[in-house]
Amino acid sequence: MWNYLRKKQLLGIQFYRQKPLGDFIVDFYCPSKKLVIEIDGGQHYIDGEKVLSDKYRDECLKNNFNLNVLRFTNDDIYYNRECVIDKILEALKSPSIPL
Repeated sequence: MWNYLRKKQLLGIQFYRQKPLGDFIVDFYCPSKKLVIEIDGGQHYIDGEKVLSDKYRDECLKNNFNLNVLRFTNDDIYYNRECVIDKILEALKSPSIPL
């Protein structure tokens, strides 16, 4: 995914990789659009404790930093990359990213 986000390839917008935000390290961060992108393995959807942890993390990022979080699975990236890119572009084009 980083190959698509780095060097301002999407709409000329800067992303950072493995960015610390408070107590968390997010996969990808776009400060100008207040957007976080997380790529999750299967355990994030099977393990109930991990699901709750991710939900808590998303709420903290929204409440403490006014950020929106897009989550994708590893399978999304491998098998539906164009759809993932389209979803990210849609979020980047939105004036107030309602997620």
